[in-house]
Amino acid sequence: MELTVYTAAWCRDCREAKRFLATHNIPYTEVDIEQTPGAADTVLANVGKRAIPQFVIDGRWVQPYRPGIGFLHDEMAELFGVSDS
Repeated sequence: MELTVYTAAWCRDCREAKRFLATHNIPYTEVDIEQTPGAADTVLANVGKRAIPQFVIDGRWVQPYRPGIGFLHDEMAELFGVSDS
């Protein structure tokens, strides 16, 4: 599985997403939308808004959080086949 995570340093949900991935030893490539030219536009082009974090799993874009709810631990644990208890 190839996983790319679009993030920014100031993003609380991004930090939580990376913590989840680290806890479960899931390798990923991080793209900071503020440090990588064109990255924010790539997110916008693929999801229709500048919303982060975003996971790109084998080319498929997945939003691992919901506004007002935060990171979707249970859904992401199921998606990656890990236990989040």
